[in-house]
Amino acid sequence: MRSVSALVIVVGALAIIGGVVYISVPAHSLPTFVPGYIAHAKAKHTSRGEVGLAIGVVLVIIGSGLAIRDRIRGLA
Repeated sequence: MRSVSALVIVVGALAIIGGVVYISVPAHSLPTFVPGYIAHAKAKHTSRGEVGLAIGVVLVIIGSGLAIRDRIRGLA
């Protein structure tokens, strides 16, 4: 179970990073492989960033809870 909690925490951290990128970078500066790239646009994708941040925080909390539960049960 320790690997599952680590995986959930890593995915959550990546979602947080993605959310920060969506909020801070204009749409025309996003890499072309990222959904939401629009050439010559000055807008930012704040709603996508907020969703990414929220999902990331929830995943980190869930992963931390799993890690704590495993440590309490003595499986870690």
